[in-house]
Amino acid sequence: MTETVLLTGVSGFIAKHVALKLLSAGYNVRGTVRRLDRVEEVRSAIAPHLTEGAGNLSFVQADLESDAGWGEAMAGVAAVIHTASPFPIAQPKNPDVLIRPAVEGTARVLNAAANAGVTRVVVTSSTVAVINEAKPDALQDESDWCDVNLPSTTPYAKSKTLAERKAWEIAKAQGISLTTINPGLVLGPPLDAHYGSSLGLVERFMKGKDPMLPGLGFPTVDVRDVAEMHLRALQRPETAGKRYLAAAGSLAMVEMGRTLKAAYPTRRIATREAPAFLMKFLALFDPQIRSILPKIGHLERVSNARAVQEMGMEFTAPKAALLASADWLAKHGKVWA
Repeated sequence: MTETVLLTGVSGFIAKHVALKLLSAGYNVRGTVRRLDRVEEVRSAIAPHLTEGAGNLSFVQADLESDAGWGEAMAGVAAVIHTASPFPIAQPKNPDVLIRPAVEGTARVLNAAANAGVTRVVVTSSTVAVINEAKPDALQDESDWCDVNLPSTTPYAKSKTLAERKAWEIAKAQGISLTTINPGLVLGPPLDAHYGSSLGLVERFMKGKDPMLPGLGFPTVDVRDVAEMHLRALQRPETAGKRYLAAAGSLAMVEMGRTLKAAYPTRRIATREAPAFLMKFLALFDPQIRSILPKIGHLERVSNARAVQEMGMEFTAPKAALLASADWLAKHGKVWA
C-alpha cells in the first residue's frame, strides 16, 4: 500500500517542491492549507512537472493557530513533514507575531501526530536556529544553536529556534522519530508566482532598489536541494534524531550583486558595498535594513558535511541557485517594473 505523507503548509515555496519530490517518488501527499481557495493554485503549480501521480495529491484545511482539522489531517498518514512557518523580509514590531504561531503551531502539529500514532516527523527549521551570533564568522554546524537571549537575535531567528527546540522537546516526550532540515537562504526557481519572501531579495536586486549593498552574507541553498533533503530524510530512518544543514555555501551580498550584474549587464543592479555608517543612517528609515544591522561586516558560514556524508547530497552551487532565481523572475516578467 502506498504511504501517505502529511505536508503542512503545502502552498509554500519550499513545500510545493517537497510535494513534487514526494509525488514523483510514489507517495500519496495530503497537504494542509489555511484556506481551501489555495487548492487549485497548488495543483496548477505541481501538475505540469509530473508525468504521473498528480492524482495522489489531496488537501485538508488546517491552521497552525487552531486545533480544528488536525485530527482529520493526521488520520492514516505514515509520516508528517512540517514546513509551515511565517518568513518575513522585515522584522515585525511585535516579535510574538512570528514567535507564537511558529512555536504553538509546531507543538500543535507534533502533538496531533503523537495523538494519531504517527511516529515519523520531518520539520523544516532554518540556519538561523543554528547560527550563534556570538561567533558570527566561525564555521558553525548542527551542534550549534542560536542564542535567543542576544539583543541582536531577530524575532524570526527566535521563532525558528524556539519552534525547533519545542519540536525536539515534544519528540523526546512522545517517542517521535524527528529529523530537522535547516536551510539557509533558499533560492532557485519557484513552481509558480507565489514564492514569498525568500526570492523577494533577488527581486529587489533585479529591480535596482538599492544603490549599494550591505556588507554581509549568509548560507544559501537551492530549493530543489532542500526538497530532496526532506525526501531523503523521510526515506532514511537513520536520520532520525538529527539536524541537517541545507546549505551549498555562503554568498556575500556584493558577490550576489556582481553575479547578477554579470548575467544581466543592462540592468541597474548594485555591485558596490555600502559603508557601515551609511547603513546605520538608512536603517533609521527602512525597517528591512534595520533588521540586518547586527550582521553588517560578517559572512555567516555553516558546514554541510553531515548532509553530504549521511544523505549523499550534491548541492547546486550558490551562484547557480541565485541565477536560477533571477532567470525565472526575468522570464516570468516579475522584475521589469
